Amino acid sequence: MVSKAAKQEIGQRLLSAFREAGAAEVAPDILLNAATLLDLYGEDIRARAYVTTDPVRGEVVLRPDFTVPVVQMHMQDGAEPARYCYLGEIFRKQDHGDTRPDTPRDNEYLQAGFEIFARDEEADAEIFALFHNLLAPYGLRASMGDMDILLDAIRALPVSDARRAALLHHVWRPIRFSRLLARFSAPASPRDLPDSDAPWTGLRTGSEMETRIATLNAEPQEPPLPAEWSDRLTRLFAIDAPAPDALAQLRGITDELPAIAEAVDRLARRLDQIAARGVDPASIRFAASHGRETMEYYDGMTFTFEAQNPDWPPVASGGRYDALTAQLGQGRAIPAVGGIIRPGLLAVMEATC
Repeated sequence: MVSKAAKQEIGQRLLSAFREAGAAEVAPDILLNAATLLDLYGEDIRARAYVTTDPVRGEVVLRPDFTVPVVQMHMQDGAEPARYCYLGEIFRKQDHGDTRPDTPRDNEYLQAGFEIFARDEEADAEIFALFHNLLAPYGLRASMGDMDILLDAIRALPVSDARRAALLHHVWRPIRFSRLLARFSAPASPRDLPDSDAPWTGLRTGSEMETRIATLNAEPQEPPLPAEWSDRLTRLFAIDAPAPDALAQLRGITDELPAIAEAVDRLARRLDQIAARGVDPASIRFAASHGRETMEYYDGMTFTFEAQNPDWPPVASGGRYDALTAQLGQGRAIPAVGGIIRPGLLAVMEATC
């Protein structure tokens, strides 16, 4: 068993590298106000967070991640360029299922992270190359995705605003998304939703439920999504190849999905920028659906570095989250990208090699 001291030592090495890259160290609170924070993480982390009630502060949560509190901290003071790094514990419930794996995921573990707030197109390449270089001795698999491409493709679908919003909301839940896409691709059957004098109950407000009922009642008038659009999305989401080959496949589909052309051009430039920093793009696996397996606040590039152990989570992960800064900025916004590394997993790899 690897000691906490060994994990901390590796974490401090990473923190030192982040400082050398120009980051200022920050230390968000461990106990955070839950009101806004949990909604920003998405359903997966919300279900795994440790939530309790404080008699003065109300609902609070043990820190499940660093990015959101770092963004909150930065946007309170403005939207100027900045770099931050951190090292500390995060807390998440783990469901190991019926069979406990040989290396179960921890409920409490260290994260070392680096966040860049900058109006600089090369920030994506910079942070990816930095992580790649720091993790090179461990022989990890590098993978990348781009939620911007998928979101642009969904926004271009010839469907109503309500259906488009539903697909955008569930893109991070592949099974639910596939069911919705299939439902929207077939004629809708009328629903029997009789009026009732019973009082509203549940987590939604009365107006929210009335809007939902109106949407369901309007569905039979919605024309089904033409089959070719569903086919295009399915082929796009299935792209998974070394980055240069994946880029060629994306180029090949832009005639059918012209809305993604601009995002594909940005991906091409990013790969060139990564190559200029000494990382071979052919060594990176690009999967179009990669970003659907990460935090819901990512809206651009996503990346992971994974070990061979199938029971392990990614050793490192990150991505771009521009919309999150706007959501927390109270009228201000700045592009942002960041990532985290798990020092504990690196310590295990060092102890067993």
